[in-house]
Amino acid sequence: MPLAPLTGLLADGVAGGYAVGYFEAWDGTSLDAVLDAAEAERAPVILGFGFLLADPSELAADRIETLARLGSAAAARATVPVSLLLNEVHALEDALRGLEAGFNAAMLCSSDVGDVSRLARAAHDRGAAVEGELGTLPDATGAEIDASHATLTDPDEAAAFVAATDVDCLAVSFGNVHMLEGRAADVDLERLEAVHRRVPVPLVVHGGTSFPRDAVDEAIARGVAKFNVGTALKRAFDDAGQPAVTEVVRGLMRVYGSSGRA
Repeated sequence: MPLAPLTGLLADGVAGGYAVGYFEAWDGTSLDAVLDAAEAERAPVILGFGFLLADPSELAADRIETLARLGSAAAARATVPVSLLLNEVHALEDALRGLEAGFNAAMLCSSDVGDVSRLARAAHDRGAAVEGELGTLPDATGAEIDASHATLTDPDEAAAFVAATDVDCLAVSFGNVHMLEGRAADVDLERLEAVHRRVPVPLVVHGGTSFPRDAVDEAIARGVAKFNVGTALKRAFDDAGQPAVTEVVRGLMRVYGSSGRA
């Protein structure tokens, strides 16, 4: 199946009252595990690879291009709607390479208006999408949180950023945490609501591993149309291999309400 526009997947989620999962892969085995889950659940899905903590040398040579081919091949054999995201690269040049290589969505790990605007123009010229971000999540090691560099998303600043950059969706910080395990993050749904009132595009939650399950429906009602999950998949793979990853993804698709929406 051809790649589905990310904007379409998110718009369908907003209209239907559910969210779509981006389940981050790191190789062909994990990519297949995510796609197996989407097929079993008949759910739209966002496949892709992320580089938040990657050494820049990992993107040297043709690494981005190799991953694009891997993801495109998976999408081609899918019978459910699939978008392909290059997630959290740190250099504009790498994000542009990803679009050229075949990703139909990209996220630059930056709030620089000039760079994000340039990426959005290049993406839209190709029929691709861009995810922006405003605010910085805390990071965690296990259950220990380091919030020393974290900033919450300001609603007015978020509205100005979206207007200036023309991004298609916006990742926000409202208490969600990257890589937190063993406990749920303490999220501020009132702040999320305030951002939702000011921002006209779908919102994105990073740190899906520790996002409280009992707050998912409330987050969706406040504009969230995409959840990012990575750490839980890596832990499942380490503990029990590929089938465990598929089961984790299937369970989250049911929580997000995307099962049966393909």
